[in-house]
Amino acid sequence: MAALRLETCHVACSANRTPNVVSWGRGGTLAFGTCNSVALYEPQERRVLSMLNGHTARVNAVRWVHKDDGAPETHLVSGGSDSRLLVWAAHNGKFVQSTECKGHTGAVCAVDALYAGPSILVASAAADSSVRLWLCGDAKEAECLHSLTFGGGFMMDVSLSLLPGTKGTLYNLCSLFSLLVIHVLHLSPLAVPILACGGDDSRVHLYVQSPEKQKLQRVMMLQGHEDWVRGVAWTSVGGELLLASCSQDCLIRVWRLRAKSGSGARAEGEQDDAVIKMKEDVFGLEEQEGDSGAVFAVALETVLAGHENWVYGVHWQPPTYEGGKRHESLSLLSASMDKTMILWTPDQASGVWMEQVRVGEVGGNTLGFYGCQMSPDACMILAHAFHGALHLWSKDAISGEWRPDVVLSGHFDAVQDLSWDPEGEFVISVSSDQTARLFTPWRSKPGGGRRPTWHEISRPQIHGYDMQCLATLGRFMLVSGADEKVLRVFQAPRNFVENLANISGTSREELLASDVRIPWRRLGNVARCTGPDFCTFSLAGLRPAARRRQHACVGIVQQGRLSRQDGLGRGVLPFGRRTLKTPLLSLTGDPGPASKDGQEKFSSVSDQYQEFYFQPVNMSAPPPEDDLLQNTLWPEVQKLYGHGFEMFCLAADSGGTVVASACKASKAEHASVLLWSTATWRQLQALPCHSLTVTQMAFSPDGAMLLLVSRDRTWSLWRRHQAGPEPDYGLYARTTKDTSVHSRIIWSCDWSPDGSYFVTSSRDKKVIVWGPCSKDQHGDSVAPRQVKPSSSILDVADSATAVAFCPRLCSDNSYLLAVGLESGRITVYGWRPDEDPAGGQDWIRYGETEPWQSHTLAVKRLRWRPRAGRAGRAGVSEESAWLQLASAGADHAVKIFDINAEAL
Repeated sequence: MAALRLETCHVACSANRTPNVVSWGRGGTLAFGTCNSVALYEPQERRVLSMLNGHTARVNAVRWVHKDDGAPETHLVSGGSDSRLLVWAAHNGKFVQSTECKGHTGAVCAVDALYAGPSILVASAAADSSVRLWLCGDAKEAECLHSLTFGGGFMMDVSLSLLPGTKGTLYNLCSLFSLLVIHVLHLSPLAVPILACGGDDSRVHLYVQSPEKQKLQRVMMLQGHEDWVRGVAWTSVGGELLLASCSQDCLIRVWRLRAKSGSGARAEGEQDDAVIKMKEDVFGLEEQEGDSGAVFAVALETVLAGHENWVYGVHWQPPTYEGGKRHESLSLLSASMDKTMILWTPDQASGVWMEQVRVGEVGGNTLGFYGCQMSPDACMILAHAFHGALHLWSKDAISGEWRPDVVLSGHFDAVQDLSWDPEGEFVISVSSDQTARLFTPWRSKPGGGRRPTWHEISRPQIHGYDMQCLATLGRFMLVSGADEKVLRVFQAPRNFVENLANISGTSREELLASDVRIPWRRLGNVARCTGPDFCTFSLAGLRPAARRRQHACVGIVQQGRLSRQDGLGRGVLPFGRRTLKTPLLSLTGDPGPASKDGQEKFSSVSDQYQEFYFQPVNMSAPPPEDDLLQNTLWPEVQKLYGHGFEMFCLAADSGGTVVASACKASKAEHASVLLWSTATWRQLQALPCHSLTVTQMAFSPDGAMLLLVSRDRTWSLWRRHQAGPEPDYGLYARTTKDTSVHSRIIWSCDWSPDGSYFVTSSRDKKVIVWGPCSKDQHGDSVAPRQVKPSSSILDVADSATAVAFCPRLCSDNSYLLAVGLESGRITVYGWRPDEDPAGGQDWIRYGETEPWQSHTLAVKRLRWRPRAGRAGRAGVSEESAWLQLASAGADHAVKIFDINAEAL
């Protein structure tokens, strides 16, 4: 039997909300920290190349180690909240952990690095109020060369460079590493590193190596900022160094450092009365034996004022290399909390620094940018925002205009649940980041050879509570539950269906005909619909902040304008503070009341303000973050009340007629599962059985059975009675504390594709298949039946947090099963019901995810694509041999895997 072929198709993730977490390499690869991992992303191919898993806490800082010749990097440095620095090295086309730096006692917040001969010199700043300098060689652990402490202060950023005129080898390397440590930083006068540190004392500290004392010495403090210095960055231009520093005072300062000539240059430089010069501060290096000390001068070059909020990041344009020669372009990129990036360049004639380009979002209710990066060719600029989103702009080669471009997106908190649509064309996920997101494949060049890439094309819901669960009702309706007591039902607007058709390449008529629930004739009690393009809905019930975030829902489905009937239309404005009830939309575009002479009448002072117009957005490519936030929301069509505590899990039958919901519970009276009719949105019945929270539910493929698993370590099975006009479920089988095989919380469950068996997985590391379940209609007796284990107990050596049966049988009629573990690994097993369970012979372990493929935290949910083949590749003859598995993790990631079924 061939080995399992498991490939990563897509990883949806976002950058951590720290300033120094993104770095753009000279080879074009973007590295950024996402939860406990470092993601390597290729912007040109629009896909994640690899995930570097090694940290045990959040990654706060990432930095490529650039080469002097501009070649693609082979080393990467990352620092995290686990107080460690990891150096990653390229090996056989993949990056592996090579060196670890241990010594900090607080979270590492900033790193920088440069090559020191065959070794790497690394500087790091941490929350323990220290800055450390490391030398990373071939050993597994790096040696800490120097440690600078700042008492109660903190350094926010560090930047390393070489003093002007440096050439050749940085260190006098010895043959033995021990001798290297003894003589560490015994420098040539032409090879002196300089370290810049920006801190909360509003100053920039400069440190250089003292060759005689063998330690870092502070040579200068650059003053001028009036608030915390958030970022510092060196660049080399014309044999001199430029240092950019940005601060919370909304300003950027550029400092010029140059070597002064002449032996008597330790004092102030000679003054020329005919030329106005900035005041220079000088410092010198201590003389070494046989050498005269070098003298350097630092002067303020310019102050850049253009941002209106804290400036968090600065980044110099990378140098280019042609014919082996280095070409330096003086250009500085800055990012601010005012949600803009500015590209600064000096005027060629006057030398005055000017704002060349400004991009970003003006207005809105989101926080701004944490950092910025520029591509090696300076044709793309990128920023990462407070909510982890990457914002990418590309420069048009013909017009020179900067336009938003397609880039990776994902959740910025734990992903709790996900689901495929019934046709397997897109995935919807919900997260503790209070959003629901929809991902689908997109082929950027129709008919071309490039394989499709997955992207987020809609954000159906932005909530005021952490979201926990969802269930899909057909293709274009979903039910979601959050840390509130209410279930919310959402219906896709027609504009979304049109955009999905444009992006996925599927016929719009085919999409509309694929779901009987798509007609906008009936959307529930709170919505009033008059046509396929128009729908009104209610935002009442959300917190005021959440309601303001949801205001743009109206604009998705409305081609006219808001009317001011009853004075309620004003509530949908971005900063409106009036309570919104049910907005009434004008379908005719009537401009409102006006007098006979054409002058508009105002019934109140608020009516004098200009009214906002909303237009549906037509998309042929995945939308940028700004559109996702405001133009891709789905209207809410119903609320379901009945639970007394926070929602925990949801399930819907395959026909979309019944929804089951459960909430958190510490008593039996609250652990009842509620069943809802999707035809009337009325509560059908309550299913009391368990004494603690029901952790997951699953309907059998034919909807005849409902399986519940609980924190009380038991499961219950409910069978649907056919008598009566509405569904009615009765208890069919259950386990008790005496008969339950599981000894810990049962986390997950699922049904086999034929509905004969179901599987449970638990914190006790056990996975068990139960059944067979009888499909007869004669089980209405009062006493529940007994359903016993059909498989041997599968010990997966870790808490099994997610489990899923593949909807397709293997060639030998065995069942395929995926198990997600608390460690983040996903393992694929085969189970043969015909084999003797004694000794575990009925289980076959096909394989598991590689460390770089796995999640770094618990797998929260696993879902197989409901049909064979890979989404977005219809018509390819080999597609029947492939399966797709989607996973949701507590590490903020949604991952989609391709599995070759021929190997099974």
